[in-house]
Amino acid sequence: MKKTLLTTLFATCALTGFADEGMWMLTDLKKQNAAVMQDMGLDLSIDDVYSPEGISLKDAVVHFGGGCTGEVISAEGLVLTNHHCGYGYIQQHSSVEHDYLTDGFWAMTRDEELPCEGLTITYIDRILDVTDYVQEQLKKDKDPEGLNYLSPSYLEKVAARFAKKEKIKTDEFHVLELKPFYGANKYYLFVKTVYKDIRMVGAPPSSIGKFGADTDNWMWPRHCGDFSMFRIYAAPDGKPANYSALNTPLKVKRHIPINLNGVKEGDFTFVMGFPGRNWRYMISDEVEERMQTTNFMRDTVRGVRLKVMGEEMAKDAKTRIQYAAKYASSANYWKNAIGMNEGLVRLKVLDKKKTQQEALLAYGKETGNNAYQQAYETIRSIVAKRRDAVYHQQAIYEALMLGTEFSKIPDTESLLEALKSGKKKEVAEAVTGLKEAGTKYFNKDYSPAVDRKVSKALLAVYARLIPSAQRIRIFQTIDREFGGDTDAFIDACFDRSIFRNAEALEAFLNNPTAEALEKDLMVQYAKSVEEGYKATGDAMKAETDAYNLAHKTWVAGMLALKQKNGEPIYPDANSTLRLTYGKIGSYEPVDGKEYLYYTTLKGVMEKEDPENPEFVVPAKLKELYEKKDFGPYAMPDGRMPVCFATGTDNTGGNSGSPVFNGKGELIGTGFDRNYEGLTGDIAYNPQLQRAACVDIRYILFVIDKYAGAKHLIDEMTIIR
Repeated sequence: MKKTLLTTLFATCALTGFADEGMWMLTDLKKQNAAVMQDMGLDLSIDDVYSPEGISLKDAVVHFGGGCTGEVISAEGLVLTNHHCGYGYIQQHSSVEHDYLTDGFWAMTRDEELPCEGLTITYIDRILDVTDYVQEQLKKDKDPEGLNYLSPSYLEKVAARFAKKEKIKTDEFHVLELKPFYGANKYYLFVKTVYKDIRMVGAPPSSIGKFGADTDNWMWPRHCGDFSMFRIYAAPDGKPANYSALNTPLKVKRHIPINLNGVKEGDFTFVMGFPGRNWRYMISDEVEERMQTTNFMRDTVRGVRLKVMGEEMAKDAKTRIQYAAKYASSANYWKNAIGMNEGLVRLKVLDKKKTQQEALLAYGKETGNNAYQQAYETIRSIVAKRRDAVYHQQAIYEALMLGTEFSKIPDTESLLEALKSGKKKEVAEAVTGLKEAGTKYFNKDYSPAVDRKVSKALLAVYARLIPSAQRIRIFQTIDREFGGDTDAFIDACFDRSIFRNAEALEAFLNNPTAEALEKDLMVQYAKSVEEGYKATGDAMKAETDAYNLAHKTWVAGMLALKQKNGEPIYPDANSTLRLTYGKIGSYEPVDGKEYLYYTTLKGVMEKEDPENPEFVVPAKLKELYEKKDFGPYAMPDGRMPVCFATGTDNTGGNSGSPVFNGKGELIGTGFDRNYEGLTGDIAYNPQLQRAACVDIRYILFVIDKYAGAKHLIDEMTIIR
C-alpha cells in the first residue's frame, strides 16, 4: 500500500451507521468519531475525552496489572476495577484465619490498606503515531529474515532510538511500548508511567463479587457486584516508587466524577479501556482453525482440570483458598471457548467471513490489484499446513504447561553444569539460586497433592488427544519404564522427585549430585514439556513468518475496501488504550424472548440457593433488601439496581473499564459480555452483543450500606 492511500484511509473514513462497532484509537477520535458520538449523545468536546497535550478523561483510566482496566475515582488515587481483576490479590492476602474471599475486606483507615506484591497500575501519558519513523528505520536496518516489522525486540530498539532523539526520559517507572497496528501498516508509541506501590482498599465477599460464578459467567442477565478497590501510592514528592511505609496516596491529575441519576434505554455510553485481543480480519479458514484447535482444547482440557480442582477445593477451606484464583482463571476462558464455538455456528460466521473475503477478492480484480488474491491463497495454504502443529501446541499448552503445575519447577540447568564442572563456588551459587527459586515454587498456594491428581487426569487427556508417535519425549520414558501407565508415572514423580515437596528439595540441596538431577523424573518432564512446545513452534516458524506478511497485505486490502464502502476502520485489539461507544439497550437472544437492559436486587434474592456456593446471599444483604434500606442509591421507583447492559464493543482486558454517560461521568464498571456476543472477538453483531456492567449505584450501596465504609464514598465526587 502506498503512503498516500494509507493517509486517505485513516483521515477520511465516515462512520455513520456503524457507531456501536469499533475499538477506536484515541488519536483518531477527532477525525473519525467526534460527529457520530455527539449525534448519539456525547455532551463533551473530544478534547475533554482525549487531549494529546492537556488533561482529559484519558488521564483517569489506568491499566490494572497488565490484564485489566481501572478508573481513578478520587483525588487521592483510589482506583475502581472488577472483583475478578483484583481476585488474585484478594486471594494473596487470604488465609483460613482471614478469609477475605469469603468475608470481603474493607480498610477502615489508610493504615489498614494492604500492599499487593507485584501489582502495577500504569498511566498512558502520550500516544504518538510514529509510522513514518518506524518505516524509515525498517528501510535502513539490516533484516536478513525480513521480520523486523513485527519483532518486539527490534521495535523496542526503535522505541529507544526515538526516545533518545525526542529526549523522552525512561527508567523503571517511565517506559515505552511500540506496537504495530492494522497488520503492521501503522505503528504507535505509548509513553507510560508505572506505579508499583499499590494497596488493596476494599472488596465485597465473593457471594457479592462473584455471585453466580461459573453458572452466570458470560451470561445476561447478571446480578453480581463485580468490583474491588485499590489505591496508588507514590513517594512523598509524588513520583512513582517501589513499596515503602513512607509512601503516600498519589495526588492524581484527574479523577472521574460519579453520577447517581441512573440509566435508561437508549442512553449514550462510552467506555475506555485496554481490550486484550480480537481477530476481526481473519478469513474463514482461520476461524475454522480457531474453533478446532484453541477453542476445542480449552473446552476439552479445562473441563477436566476444573472438575478435578473443584472436587479437591470442596474438601477443605485451605485448598479452596489456595486454588480459588487458579480455578477462576481457568474457568473464565473455558466457558468463553464453548460459547464462542456455539455462536460461530449459530450465527453462521463462517458464511459471513466467506462473503467478506469474496468481496475483497472481487475488489482486487476491479482495481487490478492481484496482491489480495495472492495473500488469500497464501493464508489458506498456511492454515492447512500448520493445523496439526497448532493442534499439538495447544494440547501441550493447555494440558501440560497450564495444567500440570510441576512442569514449572525451577530450572536446574545451572546447578547441573556447575556439578559437572566441579567448581565449588559455582555449585554454591547455583544451590543458593535454586533455594530461592524453590521457595517461590513451594508457595502457600501450591499443593503437591492437588497437582498430583490434576496431572494424572491431564496426562491421560493429552495421551488420548495426541497419537503416540507425536507425543513429547517424556512419553518414551513412560512407555519404557511404566508400561505406558501415565498414572504410575505421575505417582513416581510425586513419590521420588527432589521437587516432590519443599523438604525433599532442601535435603537434596544439602548434598546435590549431577546423577540425581539427570535421573529425576520431574526434571525430565519439565524439560520435555518445554522442548515439545518449542518444537511445535519451530515446526511452523516458516509458515508463521509467511502468514504475517500475507496478513499485512490482506488487512491493507480490507481497510481499502471498508473505506470505499464507508465502513468503520479500526485496528484489532492488542492491549492498548481504546474507546468504544454505544447505547444502553435490551435485546432479543432468540425469537419471542427479550432480556431487559437492567437487573435489580430482587433478582439476587430470586436466584438465592443456600445449597449452591455460587448463589449464596449474605445475611446482611438480605436484611437490607427486606428493609428496603438502599439509601440514596435506589432507582426512582424504589428498587435497587445491580447491573445494566450496553451496546459497546468490549472484549477481554476491558474488565474493570469505566462506563461513562454523555457528560463523562461514571455510571458503571464493565465486567463481562453476554453469551450471545462471544463471537464478537471474530465478528461483531450489533443486535446481540452487549457489555455487562455493574451499576455504580450498586457499587456505592455495597460500600456504604453493606460494608459501612462511607469514608470511601466521602472522598469521591458524587453528582446526584
